[in-house]
Formats: sequence, C-alpha cells, structure tokens
Amino acid sequence: MPTSAIPGGAPSENAGLSNVHEYSVSELSGQLKRTIEDAYGHVRVRGELGRVTRAGSGHMYLDLKDERAVLSGVVWKGQAARLKIKPEQGLEVIATGRLTTFPGQSRYQIVIESLEPAGVGALMALLEERRKKLAAEGLFDEDRKRALPFLPQTIGVVTSPTGAVIRDILHRLRDRFPRPVLLWPSLVQGEKAAEQIAAGIAGLNALPEAAEGPEGSSGGPTRPDVIIVARGGGSLEDLWAFNEEIVVRAAAASAVPLISAVGHETDTTLIDFAADRRAPTPTAAAEMAVPVRAELTSAVLDLERRLVGAEARLLERGRTQLSGAARGLGRPEALTAPARQRLDLAASALGAAGAAATQRAGLAFERIAGRLSPLALRSGLARRGDHVAGLSQRLARAAAQSVSGRREALARLALSPKAAADLGARKRRDLSEAARALAQAMARAQEARRAKLKGAGGVLEALGPRGVLARGFALVRDETGGLIRSAEALKPGDAARLQFADGERRVTATPDPASAPREGDGPRPRARAKTPSKPSARQPRLL
Repeated sequence: MPTSAIPGGAPSENAGLSNVHEYSVSELSGQLKRTIEDAYGHVRVRGELGRVTRAGSGHMYLDLKDERAVLSGVVWKGQAARLKIKPEQGLEVIATGRLTTFPGQSRYQIVIESLEPAGVGALMALLEERRKKLAAEGLFDEDRKRALPFLPQTIGVVTSPTGAVIRDILHRLRDRFPRPVLLWPSLVQGEKAAEQIAAGIAGLNALPEAAEGPEGSSGGPTRPDVIIVARGGGSLEDLWAFNEEIVVRAAAASAVPLISAVGHETDTTLIDFAADRRAPTPTAAAEMAVPVRAELTSAVLDLERRLVGAEARLLERGRTQLSGAARGLGRPEALTAPARQRLDLAASALGAAGAAATQRAGLAFERIAGRLSPLALRSGLARRGDHVAGLSQRLARAAAQSVSGRREALARLALSPKAAADLGARKRRDLSEAARALAQAMARAQEARRAKLKGAGGVLEALGPRGVLARGFALVRDETGGLIRSAEALKPGDAARLQFADGERRVTATPDPASAPREGDGPRPRARAKTPSKPSARQPRLL
C-alpha cells in the first residue's frame, strides 16, 4: 500500500524494504514543537492554579488544572515582574500565552504572557478566606489599635513617589498644618508591590527615635510619629497588593500608629482592618494626621481671652473683699501704739538696769578674787599635800604593824616549813596587791587634786586682776598703794597711780569743769529723773 512521506524526512537505508519514513528523536520532537506552536500560537486557558514555584533564575513554574487534566505552565522572569496578581495555589485564573513543547522531558506546556483572575468572584472568595484566617489570628482586634498623635513631629508615607497621591498628601498637609514628611518609595501595583510596601512599613519602624525634630543626632532621618500607606483608586486586581498577607502582617506589627488610605471610599482591602485608622482617601488621611493650625490658633486666642477675663474678675473680687476687710480692722496705728509705748519704757529702763547689773557683777568678782589669791591657793595645796603625806605615813605604819602581827601569829601557830612558806607567799602577794592598789589610788587622788588645782588656777587667771586689766580696765591706787574705789576719795590735786595690764602711769586729779560753779550762778537745782513721756502726735509713727 503506497504511503505518503512526511515532507523533510530523510530516506532510510531500508527504503527498498519499506516506504515508512524513519525519524530521529530530535527530528520528531522538532516537528511536534513547530506543529503545536503553529496551531496554538495564541490561547487563553481557564483553570485553577496548582503547584506554584519560583526558580532561582527568577522564572516561575506552575500548573493549571481542572477536574480531568493538568497543564504545565511557565512565566519567564521578565514577564513575571509585570503580572497583575501574585499567583497562589487554589486561585482560579485565565492564562494568556502560547503552547509549546519541552523536548527534554517530552511534554508540552504553556508559556504565560499574562495572568488574571477568572472573575471577581474568585478573588472575593480568596479575599474572604484570607480575611477569616487573619482575623482568627487576632490581627484585626480593636484592642490592638492605637490612638493617633494629636500633632506628629514627622509623618511617614509609603506610596509611589511619582503618583498623584503623594502630591495630594503634601498639598493637604501644607494647607492644614505643615509637617516634615518622610517618603518611602514603593510600588503600589504588580508582583513586587507587596514586598516593597511591607519593607517600607518595617523600614520606617526601624529608624532611630529622636527627642525632637525630623533629624536625629547623626543627621539622618528618625522614626516618624505616624505612617500613612496610600494608593489611588483602581480595580480589585490593581489593589490586590494591599490584600497580601505580608502587607497585612507588617501593618499589624507596626509600632508606629498607621493610617490606611488605599483606593476610594468604596474600596476595602485587608490592610484597612489591620491599620489603626482607615481613611477613605489619601487626602482624608492627611486630614486625620494633623489638625488645622488656624483652628488651633483661634482656640488658643479664645482661651487667652477667657483667661484674661477670669483673672480680671478674680482681681476685682479680691480688691472688693480686701476693702471690706480693711474697713472692719480699724487704723493700724491704733493697734500698734500700746506696743510702741511699752518698747519706749523698756528702752529707757535698760540703761539703768545694765549699770546696776555691771556694779553687782564687779562686787561679786572682788569677793571671788579675794578668795582666789595665789597665796591662798598655795596654802590650800600645801595643806592637802601634808594631809596626803600623813595618810601615807599612817598607812606605812599600819602595814608594818600588820606584817609584824602576822609574823607573830605565824610563829605562834608553829606551822610546818612548807605551810609557812606557802602562807608567807600568799600573804606577800596579798600585801603586794594591796600596796599596788594603794599606790594607784594615791596616784588617782593626786591627779584629781592636780586637775582641780589646775582648773582653779585657770579660773583665777581669768577672774584675777591681770585678766580684768587685759580686757581694758585699770586700777586706781594712791601713793601708798591703796585702792581708790570712788571719785570722792580722790580730791583735786591728789596724785594717783593708774595700773594697766602692761604697766603703771602717774596722774594728778583735776577739778571737773562741768561740776565747777560759774560766776553769777546760784546753787544748781537737783537733777530730777526724767520719766518717759507719751509720744507726741507730731513724732514719727510706725505704720
């Protein structure tokens, strides 16, 4: 039976025996590859993602499956970075690409150029499943959420640096209350967007803290007080990066209060549940972050006006109360006049009392000085010494008599030589101890007497005439050396000697000019003691 040959086939050595063309394995694989690629150069395949792996080279390998078949797929490195969604096992998708074969393993596969969910329902089902999983872990609990700072020093923003979102945030902050902004550039759509968003949140949290200002002590940026994660509106596929687990976990783990501002008011992503606050738009997030400076200024001015008014009313009320109390107290000088009069009387009596006290002290000193003369102290000390010497002699005689009596008693007892020696040694020890105690007692007694005598000498030295003279006083003596105790005893023209601490001076008494009568004067009236008079009304008064 004649058989048509496949074009391009090489003639076989056994062509004469059979007309069936023979192929090498490589030839057949190449023919099949071209046939499949020509027939299925562009296809769209719907299926559920099974195994999804990424090689170290960056290529992605996955399986598309349904109830009865499995189709291998590959996404090259450059195309994988441009996928709208991140392939996950169990996600129903529509893959667009071309079929080809892999001769090394005798299989066919689809080279995927784009990948999209099979429908909104599939993404919503995956989103709901992920939401329940993360909620069960407690990432969405309300008690975990923190309050936003009233006026942050620095605001961190994680978004695209080229989009309109960052411009809207900066413009809104400038209108309300300008604050320094730290921008962490990040993709907000695509396969690598989730990793960059999570890295931005973690990176802002890892910055060093600073007491004040946006710059730390080293000059670099410091940790912001609030973080805004923002993106404009888009489809569910466009916002899918903010539904990834890595982003949600990074938002929940943030130590800095975080505001989620993804999409428009109707868009909801999983980061909204994990954030401390959700803003419907990026502009609303800027409004949440800072207050309105004009409103704060107006409120402060209003408080200032109220404070000034309250202080004025308080001062006026106090002034009124003080005036009323002053009217009830009376004049202050009427209250202090008796005390001032008593003070004047006491001051007038103070001089006379001081002079009398000084005179009494002088008389007492003279009496004490007579008893504490050096001669009397030396005689007293001699008497004490004679008394101590007499006691010592009496004690020596008593000790000798006691020893003699003991010896006679010992002789009468006629003790044995050994007993007598023991008794004698014992008595000698007793006698030695008694003599040592007596000597110590005498030494202590002499030391006590010596200390007492030394103290009396010190008192004598302090209170004696020399000590008094050293303090500026002088003794007035007559020519015979007797003391002159009053001015009446020294007549005008009498010679006297003034004894100072460092020597004597001779003087001659002269009449007192103040006491001498003047010509034409009669007898002077006796001086009358002045009595304190009441203070005149014209004298200065203490107010």
